Amino acid sequence: MIKVLITEDKRLIGEGFKFIIESDEEINVVGLALNGYEALEMCKIHKPDLVLMDLKMPCCDGIEGTKLIKSFSANIKVLVLTTFDDDEMVSAALKNGADGYILKDINAEKLISTIKGTVEGLNVIDENVYQNIVNKFNQPDNQKPEYALTDREIKLIELVVYGKSNKEIAANLNITEGRVKNIITSILSKLGLSDRTSLAVYAVKNKYINKRFESDNVL
Repeated sequence: MIKVLITEDKRLIGEGFKFIIESDEEINVVGLALNGYEALEMCKIHKPDLVLMDLKMPCCDGIEGTKLIKSFSANIKVLVLTTFDDDEMVSAALKNGADGYILKDINAEKLISTIKGTVEGLNVIDENVYQNIVNKFNQPDNQKPEYALTDREIKLIELVVYGKSNKEIAANLNITEGRVKNIITSILSKLGLSDRTSLAVYAVKNKYINKRFESDNVL
């Protein structure tokens, strides 16, 4: 059973998400928090698999709430709920460890599949917000930056983009999981990036893979 904590300051909206999510027999909503502080305390009690996190909330917004929860437990997935024009806040949430982001007008079926995909380790990204963030990169569309990435690093980046876990990457490249973590850390440092999601966006933007996106995207 997947345990989900909803963090939304408008209780009626939160109850609506709860009703939709619990229509799937594999998911249980363990609580409804009204801000990031409440979400953290509920995470300590209920140990959810995923937090559905609104961005704009009083007292403690989704950016800070994500940071608090990830500091408490990196294993808890945080899926950000956003609107089309929130890309600056989304970027900040990603830097704090958010595992993906979706628009609030997502349909019920897609919401449930997104929750399951995120819990399984996929980085789920809404196309419209994704494009806004990609546009903030200043590299020309058809020019890769001149960084000395090895063939193994480029292959690893491709596997990250396609949502592979460290274990799956290790098996694919015939190396240890510890080595995978070290290579990813090295790549992030080399490219001046903060996390796997920003690496995936960067890789697509700079043509390291030939992937095109439709509607909502699973990286």
